[in-house]
Amino acid sequence: MAAPKKGRGSTGGQGRPGRALALILIAMVALTGGIFLSGHTTPRLGIDLAGGTSITLKAKSQPGKPDAINETNMNTAVGIIERRVNGLGVSEAEVQTQGASNIIVNIPKGTNSKQAREQVGTTAQLYFRPVLTVADGAPTPEGSASPSATGSAKPSAKATEPETASGSKATPSDGATTQGRAVTGALKKDATPTPKASTSGAAESSKSPAATEAPDPATAALQKKFTELDCADKEARVAAGVGVKPEDPTVACSSEGDAKYLLGPAAVSGTDVDDAKAQFDQQRGIWLVSMEFTDKGSKKFQTITKKLSAQQSPQNQFAIALDGEVVSAPQVNEALSGSAEISGSFTQQSAEDLANVLSYGALPLSFSEDTVTTVTAALGGEQLQAGLIAGAIGLALVVIYLVAYYRGLALIALLSLLASGILTYTIMALLGPAIGFALNLPAVCGAIVAIGITADSFIVYFERIRDEIREGRTLRPAVERAWPRARRTILVSDFVSFLAAAVLFLVTVGKVQGFAFTLGLTTVLDVVVVFLFTKPVMTLMARTKFFGGGHPWSGLDPERLGAQPPLRRSRRVNARTDHPKEA
Repeated sequence: MAAPKKGRGSTGGQGRPGRALALILIAMVALTGGIFLSGHTTPRLGIDLAGGTSITLKAKSQPGKPDAINETNMNTAVGIIERRVNGLGVSEAEVQTQGASNIIVNIPKGTNSKQAREQVGTTAQLYFRPVLTVADGAPTPEGSASPSATGSAKPSAKATEPETASGSKATPSDGATTQGRAVTGALKKDATPTPKASTSGAAESSKSPAATEAPDPATAALQKKFTELDCADKEARVAAGVGVKPEDPTVACSSEGDAKYLLGPAAVSGTDVDDAKAQFDQQRGIWLVSMEFTDKGSKKFQTITKKLSAQQSPQNQFAIALDGEVVSAPQVNEALSGSAEISGSFTQQSAEDLANVLSYGALPLSFSEDTVTTVTAALGGEQLQAGLIAGAIGLALVVIYLVAYYRGLALIALLSLLASGILTYTIMALLGPAIGFALNLPAVCGAIVAIGITADSFIVYFERIRDEIREGRTLRPAVERAWPRARRTILVSDFVSFLAAAVLFLVTVGKVQGFAFTLGLTTVLDVVVVFLFTKPVMTLMARTKFFGGGHPWSGLDPERLGAQPPLRRSRRVNARTDHPKEA
């Protein structure tokens, strides 16, 4: 009973190779059609092949936080930067850590690559702070006339109507001393004082000028910092907010440098913003950024706006401070909750930039650009050409070996390599828009290595067939009997290769992952090609006179292989010889 089952299985395997070939051919046609329908007929290239910019960001130590630079914060920063860059539509950007304090950002050459570069290191520390005092951005040396204090600053972001937000000028001060008194009086009050407190504070200032001129050391230092701050100096604008804690008052400049602010403790932080979008206001004809707060943030925002709406200008304003600069300082006339909008002198790009950084969060660390390297498209083209030449040389050596050693069997191997190449190319082209896969130089190396892995599977099968022929079997039975043994060897070999590729992909970062991904992909495709293409084609070729008849150039000539007499005939002779002796 066992013999007929084996015979039927063998015959079935020989009689249905067309099904497997039809399946893989349909897959190849579908994938080829897919790349043309999607418009992505070539794989996307990485920065080392297409050109682009590589930025190394170095984390800066935080005042009062010696342990801020740690693995958790670095990984958080990587995730935020990656979401920011991808949020701008920049594909194939790579963001990864290097060492303990560096982050490498690779931005391929593209439409939004310049815009992405401007955002990768932006800290985006956002705070809503009540305004205590506002003045023109120029410094006020003692004894000279002070610029007038204003009720708002540009860009004049609106929480109310534009006319209200623009405000009117407050009473001008006559010198640094007068401005200093205003600063001291504001600091003595609560960050969000009541009108009564504001009136009494002003009275106390008029009755006791000596008291306002002798503040405590911290207040005096902040007063001096505010008075001397020159917002026209970009470095001074940045340094003004360095090391300031959210719960402390601070000074800040407007983003345009035309006004400076004395700000109270932060009432709402950027982490309380749930979502932000750039929108165009058709009625006013301006770009603005609308924000939605979290439940917790909404309550905080309602509390601060309720208090501010009861104040006089400029203390009824709240400043939206981003990375130490006041993006806008709208006035508040009523309590607000749930959402807010920032408007002013925004362009479409600047509004989208601000919405992007607000949506994807603030970086937990401050970074500086350590190095910036630009790879030109010409250099990338040269590297791609060198990789293709290396691949062509490797393929040529494999072909020469196959033809010299396996002769006619080399045709089957080359057809299998062609099928593997078509599948690999089309899948890589489709993976670009699907998952952002980018072909870089290590990935090209992985594809070259895959040529040898795929050829090795053919060689295993061919040698198993030859072994069966050497034992005296004809080609058609030899093809079927060799397959189970070759199949096990191929599966074990490919499993080891895939496991190595998977481990390499998981434990490495950056370009090495491209090598591992390509190696794993081609290993899987090797199994598909051998099972659905090489084996069926070999079965069909065994039925031809050229291969089945053992032509000298077929690579399966029994005489050249040193074939033994048929095994079945040998067993019958032995049986007949041994039977009389047993009798």
